[in-house]
Amino acid sequence: MSEVLSQNEIDSLLKALSSGELDVDEIKDKDEKVVKNYDFARPAKFSKEHLRTLEIIFEHYGRLLSTNLPVYLRKNVQVEVMSSEAVTYSEFSNALSNPVLLGIVNFAPLNGNIIIEIAENVGYSVVDRMLGGLGMPLEKVRDFSEIELLIIERIYNVCVNLLVEPWSNVTELAPRLERIETNSQYAQIISPTEMIALITLSIKIGEVEGLINICLPYITLEDVMDKLNTKYWYSSLQEKDEQEYSDTIEALISRAQMPIKAVLGTSAISVNDFLGLQRGDIIRMNAKVDEPMDVYVGNIKKFTALPGASGDSYAVRITSVIREEQ
Repeated sequence: MSEVLSQNEIDSLLKALSSGELDVDEIKDKDEKVVKNYDFARPAKFSKEHLRTLEIIFEHYGRLLSTNLPVYLRKNVQVEVMSSEAVTYSEFSNALSNPVLLGIVNFAPLNGNIIIEIAENVGYSVVDRMLGGLGMPLEKVRDFSEIELLIIERIYNVCVNLLVEPWSNVTELAPRLERIETNSQYAQIISPTEMIALITLSIKIGEVEGLINICLPYITLEDVMDKLNTKYWYSSLQEKDEQEYSDTIEALISRAQMPIKAVLGTSAISVNDFLGLQRGDIIRMNAKVDEPMDVYVGNIKKFTALPGASGDSYAVRITSVIREEQ
Protein backbone atom coordinates (compact mmCIF):
# COMPACT_ATOMS: atom_id res chain seq x y z
CA MET A 1 0.00 0.00 0.00
CA SER A 2 1.25 3.51 -0.84
CA GLU A 3 2.43 5.73 2.03
CA VAL A 4 -0.28 8.16 3.36
CA LEU A 5 0.80 11.82 3.41
CA SER A 6 0.09 14.09 6.37
CA GLN A 7 -1.68 17.43 5.99
CA ASN A 8 1.60 19.33 6.38
CA GLU A 9 3.24 17.22 3.65
CA ILE A 10 0.28 17.82 1.32
CA ASP A 11 0.46 21.58 1.93
CA SER A 12 4.22 21.60 1.25
CA LEU A 13 3.75 19.61 -1.95
CA LEU A 14 1.03 21.96 -3.26
CA LYS A 15 3.19 25.00 -2.41
CA ALA A 16 6.18 23.54 -4.29
CA LEU A 17 4.01 22.79 -7.35
CA SER A 18 2.48 26.28 -7.42
CA SER A 19 5.90 27.96 -7.09
CA GLY A 20 7.47 25.80 -9.82
CA GLU A 21 10.05 24.23 -7.52
CA LEU A 22 8.67 20.79 -8.36
CA ASP A 23 7.74 19.48 -11.81
CA VAL A 24 4.71 17.23 -12.16
CA ASP A 25 6.58 14.94 -14.60
CA GLU A 26 9.18 14.21 -11.95
CA ILE A 27 6.68 12.66 -9.59
CA LYS A 28 5.03 10.44 -12.18
CA ASP A 29 5.46 6.72 -11.74
CA LYS A 30 8.40 5.91 -13.99
CA ASP A 31 7.38 2.24 -14.10
CA GLU A 32 4.06 3.10 -15.69
CA LYS A 33 3.44 0.85 -18.72
CA VAL A 34 2.36 2.20 -22.08
CA VAL A 35 -1.00 0.83 -23.20
CA LYS A 36 -1.32 -0.13 -26.86
CA ASN A 37 -4.61 -0.17 -28.69
CA TYR A 38 -5.62 -3.59 -30.01
CA ASP A 39 -8.28 -4.09 -32.67
CA PHE A 40 -10.03 -7.38 -31.93
CA ALA A 41 -11.82 -7.16 -35.28
CA ARG A 42 -8.43 -7.24 -37.06
CA PRO A 43 -6.04 -9.27 -34.93
CA ALA A 44 -2.37 -8.86 -35.85
CA LYS A 45 -1.69 -12.41 -37.00
CA PHE A 46 0.81 -11.40 -39.71
CA SER A 47 3.86 -9.52 -38.48
CA LYS A 48 6.03 -7.29 -40.66
CA GLU A 49 8.58 -10.11 -40.70
CA HIS A 50 6.00 -12.53 -42.10
CA LEU A 51 4.94 -10.08 -44.81
CA ARG A 52 8.54 -9.33 -45.76
CA THR A 53 9.30 -13.03 -46.14
CA LEU A 54 6.21 -13.48 -48.30
CA GLU A 55 7.43 -10.59 -50.46
CA ILE A 56 10.77 -12.36 -50.95
CA ILE A 57 8.99 -15.60 -51.89
CA PHE A 58 6.79 -13.88 -54.45
CA GLU A 59 9.67 -11.85 -55.87
CA HIS A 60 11.14 -15.23 -56.80
CA TYR A 61 7.73 -16.26 -58.11
CA GLY A 62 7.54 -13.11 -60.22
CA ARG A 63 10.89 -13.90 -61.85
CA LEU A 64 9.62 -17.38 -62.73
CA LEU A 65 6.48 -15.91 -64.31
CA SER A 66 8.58 -13.45 -66.34
CA THR A 67 10.68 -16.36 -67.64
CA ASN A 68 7.98 -18.96 -68.33
CA LEU A 69 4.91 -17.04 -69.55
CA PRO A 70 6.59 -15.65 -72.72
CA VAL A 71 6.83 -19.26 -73.96
CA TYR A 72 3.01 -19.37 -74.14
CA LEU A 73 2.18 -15.74 -74.86
CA ARG A 74 5.07 -15.02 -77.26
CA LYS A 75 5.48 -11.56 -75.76
CA ASN A 76 7.73 -9.99 -73.20
CA VAL A 77 6.31 -10.39 -69.67
CA GLN A 78 7.43 -8.34 -66.67
CA VAL A 79 6.27 -9.15 -63.13
CA GLU A 80 7.19 -7.40 -59.88
CA VAL A 81 5.87 -7.28 -56.31
CA MET A 82 3.92 -4.09 -55.59
CA SER A 83 2.82 -4.51 -51.96
CA SER A 84 1.98 -6.88 -49.14
CA GLU A 85 -0.54 -6.26 -46.38
CA ALA A 86 -2.65 -8.03 -43.79
CA VAL A 87 -6.40 -7.47 -44.22
CA THR A 88 -9.63 -9.31 -43.51
CA TYR A 89 -11.09 -11.51 -46.22
CA SER A 90 -14.18 -9.29 -46.43
CA GLU A 91 -12.00 -6.29 -47.36
CA PHE A 92 -10.47 -8.30 -50.18
CA SER A 93 -13.75 -9.73 -51.49
CA ASN A 94 -15.65 -6.43 -51.24
CA ALA A 95 -13.04 -4.75 -53.45
CA LEU A 96 -13.67 -7.26 -56.28
CA SER A 97 -15.85 -6.34 -59.24
CA ASN A 98 -17.65 -8.69 -61.59
CA PRO A 99 -16.61 -10.23 -63.89
CA VAL A 100 -13.44 -11.29 -62.13
CA LEU A 101 -10.92 -14.11 -62.55
CA LEU A 102 -10.43 -15.98 -59.29
CA GLY A 103 -8.36 -19.14 -59.32
CA ILE A 104 -9.15 -21.33 -56.28
CA VAL A 105 -5.93 -23.23 -55.56
CA ASN A 106 -5.62 -26.21 -53.23
CA PHE A 107 -2.44 -25.46 -51.27
CA ALA A 108 -1.68 -29.07 -50.33
CA PRO A 109 -0.22 -30.35 -48.06
CA LEU A 110 -1.27 -27.22 -46.12
CA ASN A 111 -4.88 -26.98 -45.00
CA GLY A 112 -7.26 -24.89 -47.05
CA ASN A 113 -7.08 -22.96 -50.30
CA ILE A 114 -5.56 -19.75 -51.59
CA ILE A 115 -6.90 -17.42 -54.28
CA ILE A 116 -5.03 -16.04 -57.28
CA GLU A 117 -6.93 -13.12 -58.80
CA ILE A 118 -5.92 -11.93 -62.26
CA ALA A 119 -7.21 -8.59 -63.54
CA GLU A 120 -9.83 -8.96 -66.28
CA ASN A 121 -7.85 -6.86 -68.79
CA VAL A 122 -4.91 -9.22 -68.35
CA GLY A 123 -7.26 -12.18 -68.86
CA TYR A 124 -8.61 -10.75 -72.14
CA SER A 125 -5.05 -10.02 -73.28
CA VAL A 126 -3.98 -13.61 -72.52
CA VAL A 127 -6.92 -15.01 -74.53
CA ASP A 128 -6.12 -12.72 -77.47
CA ARG A 129 -2.45 -13.74 -77.49
CA MET A 130 -3.22 -17.46 -77.17
CA LEU A 131 -5.55 -17.18 -80.20
CA GLY A 132 -2.92 -15.39 -82.31
CA GLY A 133 -3.98 -11.78 -81.76
CA LEU A 134 -1.97 -8.74 -80.72
CA GLY A 135 -2.84 -9.19 -77.05
CA MET A 136 -5.05 -6.12 -76.64
CA PRO A 137 -7.82 -6.09 -73.99
CA LEU A 138 -11.50 -5.48 -74.79
CA GLU A 139 -12.79 -1.92 -74.78
CA LYS A 140 -16.09 -3.02 -73.23
CA VAL A 141 -16.01 -5.43 -70.28
CA ARG A 142 -18.15 -8.55 -70.65
CA ASP A 143 -18.37 -12.02 -69.12
CA PHE A 144 -15.84 -14.65 -70.13
CA SER A 145 -17.11 -17.43 -72.37
CA GLU A 146 -16.52 -21.13 -71.65
CA ILE A 147 -13.89 -21.37 -74.39
CA GLU A 148 -12.07 -18.32 -73.03
CA LEU A 149 -12.08 -19.80 -69.52
CA LEU A 150 -10.57 -23.05 -70.84
CA ILE A 151 -7.75 -21.03 -72.46
CA ILE A 152 -7.18 -19.02 -69.27
CA GLU A 153 -7.24 -22.24 -67.23
CA ARG A 154 -4.13 -23.42 -69.12
CA ILE A 155 -2.22 -20.29 -68.07
CA TYR A 156 -3.57 -20.64 -64.53
CA ASN A 157 -2.17 -24.18 -64.34
CA VAL A 158 1.25 -22.87 -65.42
CA CYS A 159 1.11 -20.17 -62.72
CA VAL A 160 0.04 -22.68 -60.05
CA ASN A 161 2.82 -25.16 -60.92
CA LEU A 162 5.41 -22.38 -60.64
CA LEU A 163 4.51 -21.92 -56.95
CA VAL A 164 6.41 -25.06 -55.98
CA GLU A 165 9.96 -23.72 -56.36
CA PRO A 166 9.60 -20.40 -54.44
CA TRP A 167 7.97 -22.22 -51.49
CA SER A 168 10.46 -25.11 -51.41
CA ASN A 169 12.43 -23.52 -48.55
CA VAL A 170 9.28 -23.34 -46.42
CA THR A 171 7.47 -26.56 -47.34
CA GLU A 172 7.15 -29.04 -50.19
CA LEU A 173 3.99 -27.96 -51.96
CA ALA A 174 1.76 -29.88 -54.35
CA PRO A 175 -0.67 -27.11 -55.39
CA ARG A 176 -3.62 -27.86 -57.66
CA LEU A 177 -6.06 -25.54 -59.41
CA GLU A 178 -9.52 -26.60 -58.28
CA ARG A 179 -11.66 -24.18 -60.29
CA ILE A 180 -11.94 -20.69 -61.75
CA GLU A 181 -14.70 -18.40 -60.53
CA THR A 182 -15.86 -15.28 -62.35
CA ASN A 183 -18.21 -14.18 -59.56
CA SER A 184 -16.69 -13.22 -56.20
CA GLN A 185 -19.78 -14.44 -54.32
CA TYR A 186 -18.90 -18.03 -55.21
CA ALA A 187 -15.35 -17.79 -53.85
CA GLN A 188 -16.05 -17.64 -50.10
CA ILE A 189 -13.26 -20.01 -49.07
CA ILE A 190 -13.07 -18.69 -45.47
CA SER A 191 -15.03 -16.57 -43.02
CA PRO A 192 -15.26 -12.87 -43.97
CA THR A 193 -13.60 -11.87 -40.67
CA GLU A 194 -10.57 -14.14 -41.11
CA MET A 195 -7.21 -12.45 -41.62
CA ILE A 196 -5.34 -12.92 -44.89
CA ALA A 197 -1.99 -11.84 -46.32
CA LEU A 198 -2.63 -10.05 -49.60
CA ILE A 199 0.32 -9.97 -52.01
CA THR A 200 -0.11 -7.71 -55.03
CA LEU A 201 1.96 -8.29 -58.18
CA SER A 202 2.15 -5.99 -61.17
CA ILE A 203 2.22 -7.80 -64.52
CA LYS A 204 2.94 -6.26 -67.91
CA ILE A 205 2.31 -8.27 -71.08
CA GLY A 206 3.64 -6.22 -73.96
CA GLU A 207 1.84 -2.89 -73.54
CA VAL A 208 -0.96 -4.24 -71.31
CA GLU A 209 -0.56 -3.73 -67.56
CA GLY A 210 -2.60 -5.23 -64.76
CA LEU A 211 -2.48 -6.67 -61.25
CA ILE A 212 -2.36 -10.15 -59.80
CA ASN A 213 -3.62 -10.40 -56.22
CA ILE A 214 -2.72 -13.48 -54.19
CA CYS A 215 -4.86 -14.13 -51.12
CA LEU A 216 -3.15 -16.26 -48.45
CA PRO A 217 -5.44 -17.04 -45.47
CA TYR A 218 -3.83 -17.26 -42.04
CA ILE A 219 -5.51 -20.62 -41.33
CA THR A 220 -3.79 -22.02 -44.44
CA LEU A 221 -0.31 -20.78 -43.47
CA GLU A 222 -0.69 -21.39 -39.74
CA ASP A 223 1.37 -24.62 -39.76
CA VAL A 224 4.37 -22.91 -41.41
CA MET A 225 4.22 -19.46 -39.80
CA ASP A 226 7.37 -20.19 -37.77
CA LYS A 227 9.27 -20.68 -41.03
CA LEU A 228 8.08 -17.39 -42.51
CA ASN A 229 10.95 -15.33 -41.16
CA THR A 230 13.88 -14.03 -43.14
CA LYS A 231 16.51 -15.59 -40.87
CA TYR A 232 15.18 -19.11 -41.35
CA TRP A 233 14.41 -18.53 -45.02
CA TYR A 234 17.85 -17.19 -45.92
CA SER A 235 19.72 -19.87 -43.93
CA SER A 236 17.83 -22.73 -45.58
CA LEU A 237 18.07 -21.01 -48.97
CA GLN A 238 21.86 -20.63 -48.67
CA GLU A 239 22.42 -24.25 -47.70
CA LYS A 240 20.17 -25.50 -50.49
CA ASP A 241 21.60 -23.15 -53.09
CA GLU A 242 25.21 -24.06 -52.31
CA GLN A 243 24.43 -27.76 -52.66
CA GLU A 244 22.32 -27.25 -55.79
CA TYR A 245 24.94 -25.05 -57.45
CA SER A 246 27.70 -27.53 -56.65
CA ASP A 247 25.68 -30.43 -58.05
CA THR A 248 24.67 -28.45 -61.13
CA ILE A 249 28.21 -27.28 -61.89
CA GLU A 250 29.56 -30.78 -61.39
CA ALA A 251 26.92 -32.25 -63.71
CA LEU A 252 27.61 -29.66 -66.41
CA ILE A 253 31.37 -30.12 -66.23
CA SER A 254 31.08 -33.91 -66.35
CA ARG A 255 29.23 -33.70 -69.69
CA ALA A 256 31.52 -31.09 -71.24
CA GLN A 257 33.33 -32.17 -74.42
CA MET A 258 37.10 -31.66 -74.13
CA PRO A 259 39.41 -31.98 -77.17
CA ILE A 260 42.41 -34.19 -76.45
CA LYS A 261 45.38 -34.61 -78.78
CA ALA A 262 48.55 -36.66 -78.51
CA VAL A 263 51.54 -35.12 -80.33
CA LEU A 264 54.00 -37.63 -81.74
CA GLY A 265 56.55 -34.91 -82.48
CA THR A 266 57.22 -31.83 -84.57
CA SER A 267 59.24 -31.07 -87.66
CA ALA A 268 60.15 -28.07 -89.81
CA ILE A 269 60.38 -28.24 -93.61
CA SER A 270 60.63 -25.64 -96.33
CA VAL A 271 57.71 -24.54 -98.45
CA ASN A 272 59.30 -26.15 -101.56
CA ASP A 273 59.63 -29.49 -99.75
CA PHE A 274 56.03 -29.22 -98.58
CA LEU A 275 54.78 -28.55 -102.10
CA GLY A 276 56.72 -31.53 -103.38
CA LEU A 277 55.49 -34.08 -100.84
CA GLN A 278 54.24 -37.30 -102.35
CA ARG A 279 52.64 -40.40 -100.96
CA GLY A 280 55.30 -42.57 -99.31
CA ASP A 281 57.68 -39.70 -98.46
CA ILE A 282 59.15 -39.71 -94.96
CA ILE A 283 59.25 -36.69 -92.65
CA ARG A 284 61.76 -36.82 -89.79
CA MET A 285 60.42 -35.55 -86.47
CA ASN A 286 62.30 -34.36 -83.39
CA ALA A 287 61.18 -37.27 -81.15
CA LYS A 288 62.39 -40.84 -80.86
CA VAL A 289 60.17 -43.91 -80.97
CA ASP A 290 60.73 -44.87 -77.32
CA GLU A 291 60.30 -41.34 -75.95
CA PRO A 292 56.99 -40.39 -74.26
CA MET A 293 54.90 -37.93 -76.22
CA ASP A 294 52.89 -34.98 -74.95
CA VAL A 295 49.12 -35.19 -74.50
CA TYR A 296 47.17 -31.90 -74.60
CA VAL A 297 43.72 -31.20 -73.14
CA GLY A 298 42.58 -28.21 -75.15
CA ASN A 299 45.80 -26.24 -75.48
CA ILE A 300 47.22 -27.25 -72.09
CA LYS A 301 49.80 -30.04 -71.75
CA LYS A 302 48.43 -32.35 -69.05
CA PHE A 303 49.96 -35.82 -69.61
CA THR A 304 52.81 -37.74 -71.12
CA ALA A 305 52.07 -41.06 -72.80
CA LEU A 306 53.49 -43.89 -74.91
CA PRO A 307 51.89 -44.75 -78.26
CA GLY A 308 50.19 -48.07 -78.85
CA ALA A 309 46.99 -49.70 -80.09
CA SER A 310 43.67 -50.83 -78.62
CA GLY A 311 42.01 -53.31 -80.94
CA ASP A 312 41.93 -51.77 -84.40
CA SER A 313 42.42 -48.23 -83.12
CA TYR A 314 45.48 -46.22 -82.24
CA ALA A 315 45.80 -45.45 -78.52
CA VAL A 316 48.16 -44.01 -75.92
CA ARG A 317 49.00 -45.16 -72.42
CA ILE A 318 49.36 -42.40 -69.81
CA THR A 319 52.73 -42.50 -68.12
CA SER A 320 52.63 -39.33 -66.02
CA VAL A 321 50.37 -36.42 -65.05
CA ILE A 322 51.71 -32.90 -65.38
CA ARG A 323 50.60 -30.79 -62.40
CA GLU A 324 50.20 -27.02 -62.46
CA GLU A 325 53.28 -26.51 -60.34
CA GLN A 326 55.31 -28.35 -62.95
